[in-house]
Amino acid sequence: MKETKNECCDFLCVHPDIVENVFSKMPEEENLYDLAELFKVFGDSTRIKILYVLFEQEMCVCDIAQILNMTQSAISHQLRVLKQNRLVKYRREGKTVIYSLSDDHVRTIMDQGMEHISE
Repeated sequence: MKETKNECCDFLCVHPDIVENVFSKMPEEENLYDLAELFKVFGDSTRIKILYVLFEQEMCVCDIAQILNMTQSAISHQLRVLKQNRLVKYRREGKTVIYSLSDDHVRTIMDQGMEHISE
């Protein structure tokens, strides 16, 4: 995108008090990196669909695959990513593995994202 004259200052004039105030409130670099990595997880529509499925009910890979019309292998791959990022959890019931959302934060993130794109 080409910058227009109105998007930049006409001369260099740093405001040290503002810079120091904002800089002191910035999270640690590692936390910002982790947050960016978390948001990357939401960059895949299949993972978003899986999360929406799990909003309704906890379920096994077979059921999720059936609902999304995908292979169990593809669903398992995406669940692994979601699990590594602590967005879903699982428990074993005999030979069946049941997946669910890790906590209410996941729903909050998704609800706020939906609200944002609906504005």
